[in-house]
Amino acid sequence: MKFRHEWKHEINAMDKRILDARLSAIMKVDPHSIDGIYHSRTLYFDNLYDKALREKVDGVNMREKFRIRFYNGDLSYLTLEKKSKINGLCNKISADVTAEEAQRMVDGDIEWMKDDSRELVVELYSKMKSQGLRPRTIVEYTRKAYIYKPGNVRVTFDYDIRTGDFRTDFLNPNTVTIPVIDSPIILEVKWDEFLPDIIRDAVTLEGRHVTAFSKYEQCRIYG
Repeated sequence: MKFRHEWKHEINAMDKRILDARLSAIMKVDPHSIDGIYHSRTLYFDNLYDKALREKVDGVNMREKFRIRFYNGDLSYLTLEKKSKINGLCNKISADVTAEEAQRMVDGDIEWMKDDSRELVVELYSKMKSQGLRPRTIVEYTRKAYIYKPGNVRVTFDYDIRTGDFRTDFLNPNTVTIPVIDSPIILEVKWDEFLPDIIRDAVTLEGRHVTAFSKYEQCRIYG
């Protein structure tokens, strides 16, 4: 299991303009994006006791969360993901799922998952049965992404964060989401073994410090 370093900073629109100018000179735009931008819709899982949420709020050292995600409204490519955090380092594993499979998970039709060939699907089934994980809420945002090959660095800006509150019909293009009040722009910097000095210098802003911001946590402020 490979873990990556991750920094998060809460920034404002002026910060983003400054950083965009710096990063565009030294990094490449994510080739999977459209002009550097893509829109993400994610369905997060949690249980009746808000296990994932409470562990994040309480700063539990070893924690994980499950989610299903797609980009730019494209239902032909969805991923089931498990993000783990241990000692401040992050790991993400994923498995492709179909829209039909995702909908069955949402509907509670899960017995097929226990014999699936994808280990992550089987693990989610186990956690749904043992921990009571269920689809909890929708999180949407817009992302701008840059990449830098040395160190496998990825720098992203996440903004226009929206919540589906307790809605779980995330495959429906007409599902209504609402803006999260006063949500900041989130700068994320991720890398493997080392962060090149040129990137470290470029993302450094006076008065901005590493934060533990969570989009899922922010989108649960309504309940």
